[in-house]
Formats: sequence, C-alpha cells, structure tokens
Amino acid sequence: MPAPSSFRLIACAALAVALPAAFAADDYVASIEQWHATRIANLKKPDGWLSFAGSGRVQPGDNTVGSAEDNAIVLPKGPAHLGTLHLASDGGLTLSAAPGSGALIDGKPFERATLSTNADGATPTRVAIGATWFYVVKTGDVVGWRFRDPDSPARLAFTGIETWPIDPAWRIVADWEPFDPPRTIELVTSLGTPEQGTVPGKAVFERDGQRYELQPLSEDDGKQLFFIIADRTSGKESYGAARFLYADAPKDGKVVIDFNKAYNPPCALSPHVVCPTAPPENRLGLRVTAGEKKLAAVH
Repeated sequence: MPAPSSFRLIACAALAVALPAAFAADDYVASIEQWHATRIANLKKPDGWLSFAGSGRVQPGDNTVGSAEDNAIVLPKGPAHLGTLHLASDGGLTLSAAPGSGALIDGKPFERATLSTNADGATPTRVAIGATWFYVVKTGDVVGWRFRDPDSPARLAFTGIETWPIDPAWRIVADWEPFDPPRTIELVTSLGTPEQGTVPGKAVFERDGQRYELQPLSEDDGKQLFFIIADRTSGKESYGAARFLYADAPKDGKVVIDFNKAYNPPCALSPHVVCPTAPPENRLGLRVTAGEKKLAAVH
C-alpha cells in the first residue's frame, strides 16, 4: 500500500536504509531454501539414507545370508544363498561366500573375507551384489546388518519433506556457557541402546520472555556443535524422537542456532537406521515452528 502523502518524504528518506535490510532478508530466505534443496537432493542419491531396504541383528556364531527364507539373515533381494557370516566371541566378523553368489568386495570376488564395521574406525566393508550392497554395523554391544538398494521402495516413493515457513526470528544468537571440563551426556538410541557423548557447554537463549538451554555434542574436532532436540511439536507436527541441528563453534561467547535448519534424523526416514534420540536436557518447553516437519510415510 502506498504511503500517505504526509509520510512520503520520510518513507523516501528511510528507503536507503530499508532496502539493504530487505535484500539481506531475501538473501537469508534464499540461503535456507538452497540448504534444504541440497539436503533433499542428497536424500535422493542412490546411496542416500532412503536407499536402506533391510536390516537386522547378527547372532553369535554362523549366520547364513541370502534372499531365500531358509537363511538366518534374509535379504530383500540378491542370490538365494550369498554365504555364511560368522560372528566370533571376540567380535570378529568373517564372511564366506557361497559358490556362484556373485558377491564382490572392492570389485573382486572372494571366498572368505574379514569384515570391518563402523566400530573399527573405518568405513564398513561393502559387500556388493549387483547394484545393491550389504554390510555390518555395531551399535553399542549390538551387531547388526544393513542392506542398501538404490531402487528401494522408500527412495522411489520419496517426494520431499514439508517445512514450516522460513522465519528469520528462529535464527537465534545464544549465549555460550562452556563446561570446564566438558561433560559426558547419556544418550538413548532409537534401538533403545545407550550411547555417550561429549558436551563442551550449553547454549542459553530467551524466547517470549522464557529462558531455554540446549546442550550440544562436539563434532569435527570442536569446529561444529551437534544439537539433538525435541520440543512441543515433537510427535505431532515434527518427528517424535528428535530433530537434528548443526551450528558453528562458539565465537566471542555466542553461538548461532538456526532452527530453520532443524531436520529429521535418518531414523525418521527409514526403519533400518539407528540414531540418537533427544536427551532430557534438550527437550524444549516451546513449539519450535521452524525447520522440517514430520515426514509422510515412505516405508
């Protein structure tokens, strides 16, 4: 609506100041839109989180593996009998391939191979079966298997994730209160297993006159903070177990928490993924109407 004539001079005088602010706001919205578009593109990749198509536990001793129902580990697709996976009492894992299985490791056929897991500080050994692959993971004391398929039903059905409207007011500059020494926090995974994380401090901010605190984990040698949060939208409008959020390391006693970048954890995208849930310290007593909403069923 045009300004009344009595205010035109004031409006014109203020224009030089208002325009940069308006452009900054537009740039901010565009940056969040680009961030989310990149996230969706990554989810759609053949090796993104949506490619998970099967999972389960590995029992001690011998576990036959294949797509046939008589296996201890039944894969969603692939050879009827891929081989035998052995879990030793010391936690070691070996896979003996069945003749003619077509399974490859590093592009080469094998008879017997030792498998690495995420707990070994390396990328889990990838056992390729055509375009699909199989590998083993450890979560606490639980040993499990995962099966990835670029043509998984979840990936093929995925159309995106709804978000709340981008609101710059949810980009919050919080006070940073370091812990000296850093503290250990107890986390519970979506599988119900315990995990521990290192918390370097807490972010403190106010919203609508109320004080709130969040305790992030330290990642990337302290260069980033990883927030696992829940709020009063959790389980209703947003995913119940948690949403994830990254922030840069604190600077000059401040940390920027941009809730417009709060996103669904991998376990919200697939039942075959285990991830940490929000600890009691990070369950906010307010509605965070920013970031990603609950994902429509894709599996």
